[in-house]
Amino acid sequence: MKRQIIKIDEEKCNGCGECIKGCPEGALQLIDGKARLINEAFCDGLGACIGDCPLDAITIEEREAKAYDERIVVDRMIEQGENVLKAHLKHLKEHGQEDLLQEALECLKEKGIEIDLEEEQTPVPTACGCPSAVPAQWEGEETSSIEVGRIPSKLRQWPVQLYLVPIQAPYFKDANLVIAADCVPFAYANFHQDFLDGNSLIVGCPKLDDAGYYIEKLTEIFKQNDLKKVTIAHMEVPCCFGLNQIVKQAVTDSGKEIPIEEITISIKGEKLIDDIKRIKVHN
Repeated sequence: MKRQIIKIDEEKCNGCGECIKGCPEGALQLIDGKARLINEAFCDGLGACIGDCPLDAITIEEREAKAYDERIVVDRMIEQGENVLKAHLKHLKEHGQEDLLQEALECLKEKGIEIDLEEEQTPVPTACGCPSAVPAQWEGEETSSIEVGRIPSKLRQWPVQLYLVPIQAPYFKDANLVIAADCVPFAYANFHQDFLDGNSLIVGCPKLDDAGYYIEKLTEIFKQNDLKKVTIAHMEVPCCFGLNQIVKQAVTDSGKEIPIEEITISIKGEKLIDDIKRIKVHN
């Protein structure tokens, strides 16, 4: 069958093993110093491992592959304990995979195993599941009570959602284009000043939306408009790193050579300066 499945660039992979921690299904192993997909039936194609790779060596492609087998995956996970099972079930739930979730729960029920997804999960040292959905709370920094004048919006276009923007628009001509994950403007307080001022904008969610559609539409936008630069702004959580792969694939498919800058924002709203990368995509 033809479906989405991960692809590992062996030349980029340095065998660090970080992706293996992010794959609760157990589809990856280190072999001969490289991460390998050991069984296509174990890979659900949702890409939880992508954000764990520090070298952008993992992408998602659509090709002929064995069907993902939820029952085999669950059987393997039972031996790894309740926390791993729970992480996998939450992973399916967070990605809207209700059919697979029900299949997994039925498989567990047949074996006399009950998992309470509402119960607090005991922390485990490995990065299983999707940290993007783990609840967190912290105290904000104290700010001055001195009133300041209204800060004007730097937005100079509409719409902004990737699903809604036209493929050709005046604001794409000779533009510096910011492609931001949906959560970035909420987390980063100076988004208008640091990202929007003088730039065009597209926003979208690499975790919840259709990555294939995003690649196709961005490819056409890149083909039909002369862009000076693309800046990717995404959150630090693993699933959000998929935005990098989407944009880079679209640039490659467009046949254009467009400078790409990648900026990572922490969940506490800080720009992670060390993670600023300037990427040149060669076609």
